[in-house]
This record gives sequence, C-alpha cells and structure tokens, in this order.
Amino acid sequence: MKKRRNLRERVKGFEGGRRNLIKMAKTAETKAGDYARASRRKKKGEARRVWEIRINAAVREAGMSYSKFIGALNKKGIKVNRKLMADIAAFYPQVFAKLIEMAK
Repeated sequence: MKKRRNLRERVKGFEGGRRNLIKMAKTAETKAGDYARASRRKKKGEARRVWEIRINAAVREAGMSYSKFIGALNKKGIKVNRKLMADIAAFYPQVFAKLIEMAK
C-alpha cells in the first residue's frame, strides 16, 4: 500500500488514467523520469549554443569569425570558457576587445 501511495504522490498532476490506474501510473512515471533526465542533458547543450552565438556576434563586430577567434585563442594558449567569454562580451565590451586583440 505504501508503494502505491508514494507512486500516486509522484504522479499527482498527471491526467486521466495516468494518475489513477497503477499500471499506467508506473509507465507514466518511468517515462516522465526519462524525459526529465534527457532534458537536463539537452539544457546544457542549448546553453553552450547561446554562449557561442553571443561570442560570435561580438567577434563579428571586430571583423573576425567565431571559429578563427577560438582557433587563435587556442593557438596563443589563452584558456577562457565560453560561458565567461559570453558574459564578458555582453557586459564588458572593452575587456572583450582586449581579448580579441590578444587573439590577433
């Protein structure tokens, strides 16, 4: 009974039989967990794409492409992660301009 009660708690907001019928509730809960896990992984990739777009936009203003900028940074041995670079590009354009100069 405790197992069923706990299952019902976890599927509380689901619709129809997915909430009321034990067999359907188990399946629904399993699938919901799978989707949640996949979405957590997906979220990280989407965040990285946003950072790359922001960096690309800032670098294009300086007349350089994203790939050449990243390649130049790697060649010079400058290690800055994309999240930090995106924030610098958005909030501190003067500092980002110096980063571009270092890469050139």
